[in-house]
Amino acid sequence: MDYINAFWVGGLICALVQILLEKTTLLPGRVMVILVCLGAVLGAVGLYEPLINYAGAGASVPLLGFGNTLWKGVKEAVDQNGVLGLFMGGLKASAVGISAALIFSYLASWIFEPKMKDQ
Repeated sequence: MDYINAFWVGGLICALVQILLEKTTLLPGRVMVILVCLGAVLGAVGLYEPLINYAGAGASVPLLGFGNTLWKGVKEAVDQNGVLGLFMGGLKASAVGISAALIFSYLASWIFEPKMKDQ
C-alpha cells in the first residue's frame, strides 16, 4: 500500500503543477521557486511531515519535499547554533541531494553531447 500512496500523492503533486504551468503565464523557474517555498511553509506550520509519513517518497521527492528538507535543516541548526544556523542549516540538510545532482549532471554531460540552445 505504501507504493500506491507514494504513486498517487506524487502524481497528484505533479498533475497540479502541470495544470499550474498550463493555465498561468508563470515560467517554470518561478513555479519551482514557488514549490520550494511552499514546501518550507507547509513544513513550518507542521502540515508537510504527516504527508511524508503517509506518502513517503511520493511527497519527499518533489520540490515541495526539498523545501521541507531545507526548513527542517534550518530549524535544527537554529536550535543548535542560534542565528548562524540560518545560513548553514539548509545547506547542511540538503548537501547530499545537491551533491548528487551536481555529480550526476556532470556524468551525464560526459555521456551525452551538451549543446547550447539556439535562440
